Amino acid sequence: MTLEPTYLGKVTSVSGASVSIEVTPQLKSGLLIIEGRTHRVGQVGSFIRIPQGYNDLYGVISETSESQSNGDLDTRILKAELVGEVIGSDFERGIGQYPSISDEVHLVTENDLKKIYGNDTHGQITVGRLSSSDSIKVSIDLDDLVNKHSAILGSTGAGKSTSVASLLRSIVTNHQDNVLMPSARIVLFDIHGEYAAALKDISEVFSITPTADEKNFHIPFWCVSPDSLIEFLCGSNEPLRNKFNELILEDKRIYARDNQDLQLDEHKITSNTPLPFRLKKIWYDLVFEDNVNWNDKEKTADPAYKDNEKGDPDKLIAPKFIPPGAASNPPHKGGPKAWSKPLDLMKSRLLDNQYSFLLEPGGWSPDLKNSIEKDIDHLISEWIGSNKPITIFDLSGMPTARLELLLGSVLDILFEAAIWSRGLEKGFKSTPVLLVLEEAHRYLSSENSGLAKKMVRRIAKEGRKFGVGSMLISQRPSEIDETILSQCGTIFSLRITNTTDRNRVKAAMSDGLAGIVDSLPVLRTGEAIVTGEAAKLPMRFKFRLPKDGQFPDSQDPQVSQNWARKYEESDFKDFINCWRQQDAKTKKKERDDE
Repeated sequence: MTLEPTYLGKVTSVSGASVSIEVTPQLKSGLLIIEGRTHRVGQVGSFIRIPQGYNDLYGVISETSESQSNGDLDTRILKAELVGEVIGSDFERGIGQYPSISDEVHLVTENDLKKIYGNDTHGQITVGRLSSSDSIKVSIDLDDLVNKHSAILGSTGAGKSTSVASLLRSIVTNHQDNVLMPSARIVLFDIHGEYAAALKDISEVFSITPTADEKNFHIPFWCVSPDSLIEFLCGSNEPLRNKFNELILEDKRIYARDNQDLQLDEHKITSNTPLPFRLKKIWYDLVFEDNVNWNDKEKTADPAYKDNEKGDPDKLIAPKFIPPGAASNPPHKGGPKAWSKPLDLMKSRLLDNQYSFLLEPGGWSPDLKNSIEKDIDHLISEWIGSNKPITIFDLSGMPTARLELLLGSVLDILFEAAIWSRGLEKGFKSTPVLLVLEEAHRYLSSENSGLAKKMVRRIAKEGRKFGVGSMLISQRPSEIDETILSQCGTIFSLRITNTTDRNRVKAAMSDGLAGIVDSLPVLRTGEAIVTGEAAKLPMRFKFRLPKDGQFPDSQDPQVSQNWARKYEESDFKDFINCWRQQDAKTKKKERDDE
């Protein structure tokens, strides 16, 4: 019998999707030359083909070893995981039949790979090239990538930020100068302010400390979950929380009565309905109720103001009252005086400029008559209605301690918009949105229980029904909640050196390619293993490198080069100025103006 030049060996055992292969002794060198090209045999992550009549089964080598047999002869053993089959000329994931013992196993050539990867079908986006064959483009299915969620995981220095920038550019432009996806909606939550430099030509950037090319980032407090907002402003005082919620509901109903054109049923309004309310007035009303004393016995009509100091809600000046009289003499004691600490905390929050993007949100800030210049439709339009397909929320200037609340609030607003637009022609269902979440381990760990984690969990479980997909980015996958990571249908794994992190990735990968996951520590920078719903096959590939000027602002400092410079006397005024102004861009903006 004449063997084909691609012949590797034969099947010796089959266990589920795992196949053991005995390599033919004729390949002692580990090299195979086919059509003038040299192929290395048995490389972990490379493919094998098992002919089955008119069909071919395909597998990925996950392990290679050597065993002693036939006296002094060593036999090479490969272990492969079956991943799909070619029926006629079409490749399909999964297998319809299993190989038999002694079936032939063949090396996969570039011509074979082109049957799998070579079709530029609609919905496929090219993200890089195969590591084992640079001429083969690697493409993924955009529908499955967005609808079934994804994660990009890798240790610090593995090229994660550059890979993310490259992937997003592939999605919307295919790395061409003209945008190919003009109606794409991608929202990137940029924790460290890295991506504006890489994606500035195809994105709108929102920041709480914007430069000339950026927009002001506002999160209207009246769109935030009331329970989360109250906890942020006042802590967890239960009686105060109940009264706060009551006042919010009352003010929202007043707004509905004053704006009859909205045609809202007042009885259906809840404290969660996205309607404006006057936060400063509520603070004033709570201070009044906590401290008031009355001149009248009924305690309803005549507050006992001291020197007529009624206070001013707009300026956050509290009213002052005459102390209660002795026995039954007026003034009569009214308020419990039990909320002074949480209300002082609320006042300090309202006066703190670092929270102005939330508590004084520009045109979305209600005045004392509860009127607003801009409504929530304008907010959503600014966020995802631009003619540029990517929106970057630069969160680098946000208070770290409140990142969960603020990020969760934006996710809440977008997801609620998706839910209630599901039946509309221009809703999220007809124009889906992809939410890209940087530094996911910071707010999605098992220990976290904040609004951000709650919303990501909900999006992971229900997002597909409403046109919302998520992409998690993290350097510590072991710290991400296991339930959330398991919902990611596609996993991109860059170099991961930590054993605990690798084990978490191994558990999340649906294809069970343990041997391939074990190769994560030796991946090159910018190289990844992709597996899951959006990938035709699990594969090791290298992301496209962006062009000059399209790299994220996350490059490592040039230590040896900078330390070798001639000594110059240091001037630290610039960074002290940035520190005081809570704006890392201050000096750069001044230089740009010059």
